[in-house]
Amino acid sequence: MRILVTGAAGQLGNELHNVLEQKMPGVTMYTDIKDLDLTDSEAVKKFIIDNEISHVVNCAAYTAVDKAEHEPALCAKINTDAVKNIAEVAADYGVKVIHVSTDYVFDGTAHTPYKESDKVNPISTYGTTKRKGEMVLLSMSPDAVIIRTAWLYSPYGNNFVKTMMRLGSERSELGVVCDQIGTPTYALDLAEAIYTILTARQWVPGIYHFSDEGVCSWYDFTKAIHRIAGIKSCNVKPIATDDYPTLAARPPYSVLDKTRIKKTYGITIPHWEESLVDCINRLQNN
Repeated sequence: MRILVTGAAGQLGNELHNVLEQKMPGVTMYTDIKDLDLTDSEAVKKFIIDNEISHVVNCAAYTAVDKAEHEPALCAKINTDAVKNIAEVAADYGVKVIHVSTDYVFDGTAHTPYKESDKVNPISTYGTTKRKGEMVLLSMSPDAVIIRTAWLYSPYGNNFVKTMMRLGSERSELGVVCDQIGTPTYALDLAEAIYTILTARQWVPGIYHFSDEGVCSWYDFTKAIHRIAGIKSCNVKPIATDDYPTLAARPPYSVLDKTRIKKTYGITIPHWEESLVDCINRLQNN
């Protein structure tokens, strides 16, 4: 087995490095844009062939959801065209692909957790390009595994947990949206799930949903972050989405049904608050 992890400088890429190097050291190559331009089809093909890659875990993505509304072409290049380049080589050379996607493929009008088979209807440029990436991968490389996840955070990069910890210590009051419901996902938990799939006895392709267990709003999430981090000087107030306008529309409800990944790969998923404690401990003890 020879694994390539793309988007290695991001949250999930960093956590995959931690997990894979601990559990199966020396078999994985890690690239980011400076090492390998995924939008260059020839470069992708050459890298995969030259390094005899058997598995690609594609964590590379354009994830600036609001900025994407002003840069649709660049967003599509990374979230759709780059995936096509990977899919092409995978199909030609029998390379297995795990591709990370998003809850943003849904419009958020459901009231019960989204299953993999539920109708997709992205309402943003980011969501649309990610859905097109899924479609091109499944059509060209039907043996691929796609994992949709949501509300990703970690000790790495920019994310909601780190931002709320910083703002909580800087401000006396904070308004946070209370009418968008979902589930936080600790990148380390997702990395562990990907490791389980990579090393499973049987490779079962298709779309899977993964987040941590439980449900909350961004407001609830913030209250938990501050409580666990010991931030007591900031008054967190619930606000409506309408009071905090953004360029890109967000799904108001994006809870994912994780039954399929749990049953197929025997994965146990922790509650989001347990994982949040671990992440904040790592941040505070760093």
